[in-house]
Amino acid sequence: MTLPAQDTRVTYPSGELVQRAVVLHVEPLADGRVAVLTDVTSFHPVDAAWPDQPADVGTIAVDGTESAVLDAVVAATDGTDLFVGSDIPVRKGTEGWAFLVAHLVDAGAAIAEGDEVVITADPAARHALSLGHTACHAASLALNAALESRWSKPARTDALGRPDFDGIAIASSRIEPFGSVDRYRLNKSLRRAGFDVASLVDEDLDVLAQTVTATVVWWISSGSPVRVDRAGDALTDRRTWVAELPDGTAEIPCGGTHVGSLGALGEARIAFELVDDEGTPVLEMRTRVTG
Repeated sequence: MTLPAQDTRVTYPSGELVQRAVVLHVEPLADGRVAVLTDVTSFHPVDAAWPDQPADVGTIAVDGTESAVLDAVVAATDGTDLFVGSDIPVRKGTEGWAFLVAHLVDAGAAIAEGDEVVITADPAARHALSLGHTACHAASLALNAALESRWSKPARTDALGRPDFDGIAIASSRIEPFGSVDRYRLNKSLRRAGFDVASLVDEDLDVLAQTVTATVVWWISSGSPVRVDRAGDALTDRRTWVAELPDGTAEIPCGGTHVGSLGALGEARIAFELVDDEGTPVLEMRTRVTG
């Protein structure tokens, strides 16, 4: 069977949940599952390069017979071989490669190349993760604002023009239903960049949490509209989260899904904890919203 030569077209950035598609390739995987590649999809996949937002859950149907999508991951092909998830040997967007959404289904699913299918992402699961991702961006900008005075040297700035603690110190980010967990390494390189790590380690983290939460609550009360701008419909086309905040318009590159307004987040709470990572202090930020 011929592997696709072009990137999968994706409709989830505009909020689509249901998509009619044509199966271009079906490939058994070593773990017993089958990768189904289509020309277009409404399914958000997990990206092994930065796996912050989990994949959508839902189904793929042929002639009304549904099969559960066990996972959805970014895959890539050079035209000869298919590489799935962390096995991809090149960066997304590499010339000569096609980057695809692989819908992973059970080996017994009756899906074949050329089938016309209906792909459906579960709306409740999508909404919960979209709330979490939008809240994550808002909390990161609010954290940058709260820590702005702790920089003694010029630093690269965030979408609102403040020193980008989040972008500089981030070690990992995990989007969860109705929230997120972000971890920041307070290491020597951050100190050399001019950030006052010592004062943060000694900080009353409850006070920091109150400050960050208050900013997010203010933005939520303003009902700031949110959208995802796209350079195109291909999986690798650049997408940008845009929020019209009271402080100004924030634009952050992002491949995930989002709600249409900060007002949709409901009540918000941000909490912090210092943890140890082999001798390096790590600031953990937990963001939760009610929706």
